[in-house]
Amino acid sequence: MPYIMILEHYANLLVHYCLEIQPGDKLLVRTTLLAEPLVREVYRLALRAGAHVEVDFDFAEKNRIFLQEAGEAQLDFVSPAYQQAMETFDAYLYIRAPYNLREDQQVDPAKARRRSQALSGVNQTYFRRTATRELKRNLCQYPTQAAAQEAGMSLEEYEKFVYGACQLYAPDPIAAWHEVRRQQQHIVDHLNQCQQVRYVGPGTDLTFSTTGRTWINSDGRTNMPSGEVYTSPVEDSVNGVVYFSYPGLYQGHEVEDVTLWVKDGYIEKWTARRGQDFLDEIFQTAGTRRFGEAAIGTNYNISRMTRNILFDEKIGGTVHLAIGQSYLQAGGKNESTVHWDMITDMTQGGEIFADGKKIYANGQFLLT
Repeated sequence: MPYIMILEHYANLLVHYCLEIQPGDKLLVRTTLLAEPLVREVYRLALRAGAHVEVDFDFAEKNRIFLQEAGEAQLDFVSPAYQQAMETFDAYLYIRAPYNLREDQQVDPAKARRRSQALSGVNQTYFRRTATRELKRNLCQYPTQAAAQEAGMSLEEYEKFVYGACQLYAPDPIAAWHEVRRQQQHIVDHLNQCQQVRYVGPGTDLTFSTTGRTWINSDGRTNMPSGEVYTSPVEDSVNGVVYFSYPGLYQGHEVEDVTLWVKDGYIEKWTARRGQDFLDEIFQTAGTRRFGEAAIGTNYNISRMTRNILFDEKIGGTVHLAIGQSYLQAGGKNESTVHWDMITDMTQGGEIFADGKKIYANGQFLLT
């Protein structure tokens, strides 16, 4: 399929399925200058749909330079334009298009924490409005050389991977995502009748309650690609141990072979074969020693790790848990400036039980 045609399909999916743009909607698009080809098509179709579109482009190393050079007053300053968008706009599209995925590794962690704290108010507005789709939000990916290298692919291979995961090669991508929605609804309908969930696998035996919480069908409208079902567990109900077989990546840092020990929802102990110091640093941030999310990946078009959580957490045959910020739409109450997803493989003897009944084994649901 010609390059421009695939971008037209992508933009059509984002504008009309993911964001459901209506006449008069105010849309903010944020990305880097590398994603200009996709932004042009999104801009064109959003205008045709009657939206008022604002575009915010980042340049290479913008965040690193800011955290390196900013003083206290600048770290505490929140852009009035961005704050107004989060408070009043109808739609928000964030297109990941990185120049360098490691450029923030050497920033001062104290400055990074102060900046995160300064943004906590506007972030809470974002979480509140996206929970009800008062703010229609979508996170997606534009293939860049940096992301391809991180995934261990050529740029051409990575483009095919991204577009395939988004079902852009399907005869009708929007119809394909409606089918994903239908299939996953069967899973969440069952889970929403249950109150106790148990993840079991190599190095893992973890239980949590979902009483009063809601399992969400992630069908591509908030993330593209998607393919997962998720909830926020009752904060003080999580007990046991969990081992994450996939490397964890956050803020340009990587940890491997993470194990967490949890009692009454509180992470009491943690180890990592690699990245222990960074894990220690993260657990100093308020709210990170409780879980904000428990989820099951269902996208079997994504069969390998690419070191990009937008894709990796959706891998069919995996589960993930996130430390930190809960999802309000699921009923979660934990608050944090951190939301870090950690993933483990379930295809080698993994099991999930709901109210004591096995519903999942070796990476596949057993529901009929």
